[in-house]
Amino acid sequence: MEDRLTAKVGKGPSRPIAGPEQFAEVFKVPRETIHRLVRYAELLRERQARQNLVSAKTLPHVWDRHFADSAQIMRLAPDANVWLDLGAGAGFPGLVIAILGANHVNFRMHLVESTAKKCAFLAEVARATSAPVEIHCMRIEELSKTATNLKPEIITARALAPLPRLLELAAPWLGRGVRGLFLKGRDAGNEIDAAKGLYDFHARLHQSMTAEDSSVVEISELAKRTIAKAR
Repeated sequence: MEDRLTAKVGKGPSRPIAGPEQFAEVFKVPRETIHRLVRYAELLRERQARQNLVSAKTLPHVWDRHFADSAQIMRLAPDANVWLDLGAGAGFPGLVIAILGANHVNFRMHLVESTAKKCAFLAEVARATSAPVEIHCMRIEELSKTATNLKPEIITARALAPLPRLLELAAPWLGRGVRGLFLKGRDAGNEIDAAKGLYDFHARLHQSMTAEDSSVVEISELAKRTIAKAR
């Protein structure tokens, strides 16, 4: 495991990020960014009352379970400008990363989501927070056929699919010089092993800062494995 990220309060044990003040301290973001995230949290709670966007039990812990979980990815690619988030859902991790990158010149996050109601929510938050995003309201497979000029530096996803399927979806963009940063749970190692039966790639596990049994899986140098035909 590499690049362990933990949020500590004083000299005590690692504890969840409970709110905006602690988030600002851990991620060293300006007040303007915190105001944008506070507005995001407000809109999420308002919309959750009539639309299932996230697990209801995680809503009281939005700063840790959703915002910090998403923001930790940016620490692994602080200089990247063009991002692609697959299966954006309620905006985790892509929309949070976009809000953190809003003050960076040339920063752009592409969010791909096939559900129209979720796309509407993403657009509402993007307007309210001035997040530099482009929302593609379509299936990922459709985007791979239409957005041929899209050249992301980083591809992200959370809770979208097991790694073999996720790499299949990301493959059109995940070429040389591009990295995938995928939030994964306790089965990350097994998913990497399964994916290696289909693809050649380099993989690194970065310990999650929000859950002991989770990781950010970094994938690079992806290539479809060629299986020799039996003579």
